[in-house]
Amino acid sequence: MPSATSPRTGADPRTSRAEPATARPTVHRPLAFFSLSMGALTLATLIGVAADDRVLNGAPIWLKPLHFAFSLAVYGATLAWLLPRIERFPRAAWWAGTLIAVSSFAEAFIISVQAGRGTYSHFNMTTPVNTAFMHSMTVAVIVLWTSNFVAAILVLRDRSLAPALRWAVRLGLALAVVGMALGMLMNTPTAEQQQALDAGLPTLVGAHNVGVADGGAGMPLTNWSTQGGDLRIPHFVGIHALQVLPLAALGLAALARRRPGSPLADESARARLVIVLGAFWTGLLAIVTWQALRGQALIHPDTATLAATGLVVLAGAVASAAALRLRR
Repeated sequence: MPSATSPRTGADPRTSRAEPATARPTVHRPLAFFSLSMGALTLATLIGVAADDRVLNGAPIWLKPLHFAFSLAVYGATLAWLLPRIERFPRAAWWAGTLIAVSSFAEAFIISVQAGRGTYSHFNMTTPVNTAFMHSMTVAVIVLWTSNFVAAILVLRDRSLAPALRWAVRLGLALAVVGMALGMLMNTPTAEQQQALDAGLPTLVGAHNVGVADGGAGMPLTNWSTQGGDLRIPHFVGIHALQVLPLAALGLAALARRRPGSPLADESARARLVIVLGAFWTGLLAIVTWQALRGQALIHPDTATLAATGLVVLAGAVASAAALRLRR
């Protein structure tokens, strides 16, 4: 008597109905919870900026926690959507995401506590308590970077997403890892700080700015320096490639659906465009890093910076045109 099996899978449909397969989650729950908590912290620190008139180094005391909370909320939401879609080594992806959530929460918690105490969260080795917070945050950052690096490797090995989105996620996560690593440039002590360390005096160790002291005039919202180089800029540009590139891939897919006869209807053309955008973003990251390390403010580029930016833009435009003209 022939067995009753599914023509596609060979599985007994009666068994399938009796023992349904466990559906994979559509979001990474620890990261989703973390992102929601950072959203709540964003609102709380926004209220703090408005209600608390304390100032630290020329900026509202709650502005830094606000920046971190908003940035981490967006970053966590992106990974909460992405990681469950990795088909190879899903367990490793879950653990990487969980460690990202825990370490990021620890960093945001320390930054907020130190703001509440009215003191610096980063670079602060002025007292035993501040030093303990600083060392704890350093451990959290190391775990965060390592977990992101593991997630990037898993994404590189996975082929479950459509080509354009797959390349967007691969390049975005790789650039995010680089952006996090660039943040370590801020931990180098200035000449004055090194003198204090050599003399055994309590001091901050590290700075955001290059060429000028921290705490000078800054841009609206971001507070990036308008007088000298600011290492927070390449840190930001690198990390948020993980949002820019996938959003670009999704936008190209939406345009392709609206214009089925256009070159964008070709999935391979969209993938090539995403790769070009990734190369452009890499060039932009290199330029803002170079600019910051030379002590140059973002809004006051010199001729060399403008020339380099122009070359990157021109190369991106030519490569984009070529990507649309190529055929498989």
